[in-house]
Amino acid sequence: MNKEQLRINIRIEGRVYPLNIDRKEEERHRIAAKTVNETVARFRELFRDKDSQDILAMAAFQIALYHTELLQREEKSLLLDELKDLKDDISDFLQEKIVK
Repeated sequence: MNKEQLRINIRIEGRVYPLNIDRKEEERHRIAAKTVNETVARFRELFRDKDSQDILAMAAFQIALYHTELLQREEKSLLLDELKDLKDDISDFLQEKIVK
């Protein structure tokens, strides 16, 4: 492990998972673990009759769904930016034609 690497232990649902990560990624990994644990805790409260595997599966699905929504928003934002650029180019072109 080089100086840029860090070994951390992430605890999810009471189990410890050792990870080798870049030092600059530590906060992101810890926030992700916290998000998983908080999501699992919410599902445990909502579905007390479900076993751990069901709870973890529902939490994983919820997090994946949120991730997918963010990606789709980002794609839409990029598309809107491209459309705006295209509109600006067309406007500039038409403006040049009118001036000539």
